[in-house]
Amino acid sequence: MSPFSLFLHNLRIRHGMRQSELAEAVGYEPSYISALELGIKGPPTDEFLERLIQTLSMSLPEQETLREMALASQRKLILDADAPTDLYWLLNDLRTALNYLHPVQVKLIREVIDLPHSLLKDRATAPVRIKRKRKEEVSM
Repeated sequence: MSPFSLFLHNLRIRHGMRQSELAEAVGYEPSYISALELGIKGPPTDEFLERLIQTLSMSLPEQETLREMALASQRKLILDADAPTDLYWLLNDLRTALNYLHPVQVKLIREVIDLPHSLLKDRATAPVRIKRKRKEEVSM
């Protein structure tokens, strides 16, 4: 289940609405709402998101989460035409292995992708070393 599908389902339940009620409220077919919740349809258009936000009077944090979930649920990836050949091979390898990856492999791949961000965060939170003053030698 995509992040958006799960979020939409939980959002609808929190508002105590059936799929048909939500569909009528936002002006879409119940089958479309069902397909979104099942993950059969890809993430919705911005128009659908705006109607959903207005219909449910969503708070700003809810709106941000909704948009984040829709973005995370994209199923297509498009490379720039001038992308390096290695990226094409990486995507080919990933496409071939994607359905067979173990959860640990997925976690490792995500950690590798996040590595630059993690390194910057670690650098920002690294403890600052305080230098001690040397004791002056006492002559006798």
